[in-house]
Amino acid sequence: MKLSPPNASVFAPRGLPVPGQTYGVLGEKPFHRMIALERKRTERSGKPFLLMLLDAGNCLPSDRSGRVLGKILSALSLSTRETDVTGWYKNQSIVGVMFTDISADDRESILGTMMSRVSETLRNNLSLEKFSQISISMHVFPEDWDQESAHGNPTLYPDFVNRNEAQKFSRMTKRLMDIVGSAIALVLLSPIFLIAAVLVKLSSKGPILFKQERLGQFGKTFTFLKFRSMYANNDRQIHQEFMKRVIKGDHDGRTEGGSRSVYKMTNDPRITRMGWILRRTSLDELPQFINVLRGDMSLVGPRPPIAYECKEYDIWHRRRVLEVKPGITGLWQIRGRSRIRFDDMVRLDLQYVRTWSLWLDLQILAQTPRALFSDDAF
Repeated sequence: MKLSPPNASVFAPRGLPVPGQTYGVLGEKPFHRMIALERKRTERSGKPFLLMLLDAGNCLPSDRSGRVLGKILSALSLSTRETDVTGWYKNQSIVGVMFTDISADDRESILGTMMSRVSETLRNNLSLEKFSQISISMHVFPEDWDQESAHGNPTLYPDFVNRNEAQKFSRMTKRLMDIVGSAIALVLLSPIFLIAAVLVKLSSKGPILFKQERLGQFGKTFTFLKFRSMYANNDRQIHQEFMKRVIKGDHDGRTEGGSRSVYKMTNDPRITRMGWILRRTSLDELPQFINVLRGDMSLVGPRPPIAYECKEYDIWHRRRVLEVKPGITGLWQIRGRSRIRFDDMVRLDLQYVRTWSLWLDLQILAQTPRALFSDDAF
């Protein structure tokens, strides 16, 4: 990729004059907003962008003359275009550059070229002591998600950190609600736990609890718990192929003898007779209160996906995994559940993120019992 020098009509960051040269550097908050905006553009266009971060450690706070910053920005100017954006990822400490519209096919070679070019320029313009204090990291959006893992890179989402910091008290209250609510549920529902466990054990061979690796916020894996509703040692390929069609929009929702569309497996041969009852009443979900108590999940949030499902996601689908912690119930559960398409489910998850409040969580929790037994639930 050919890179041209930036536009000369730029300005120096306030308080850090650079003799003989000026450079435009966005402040921390505007730069974070630009990163968020570029992610949304990439979701539509599919063209990746590269975020390069230069962490100068203690170099810049002690550089009152602005000379070190000037040399860093000078090095960056040799590798940036007019369309690229330079800003403070962390004020007076970490400088970032967004290289936009890079080629998806050439991004590995571009990473190597950028790293070597900037490193060489810095090495030639800084003392060995100063150069050794600078670390350079590269972050590409969208991240590579494969069938076995789907890890989001928090560095590419500084706006999420800012939002959570602004909602710190509310988030702490939400976590307190999760702890108290799940603890009360585990105590009050313990007789039902016992009955369900006995029925599962008597209905078919295998463990009482079904354990599965699911993805939490930013793709962090955790052990997801349910009462086992399937025969042991079943073939997951059946579900994997079905979900691939659902996510891609290739499943029309038709069911044998059904008058309404359903976007879940209705004739799954892996499910036991007792399993159908547990699923119909959602009793199989009760062990997830343990996940909530552990902090893997919340009472309210998007449902946690399996890694092979995320492999089929469009870029914009991924936000349902990245933005908030997964939950037992959510807007999807009270507004149609399996009756709505996957894209609409994701839109509900994202709507929840945009409009989240403690009051909304309470409303969803209050409406969940009725939704579980409505005709729209299955």
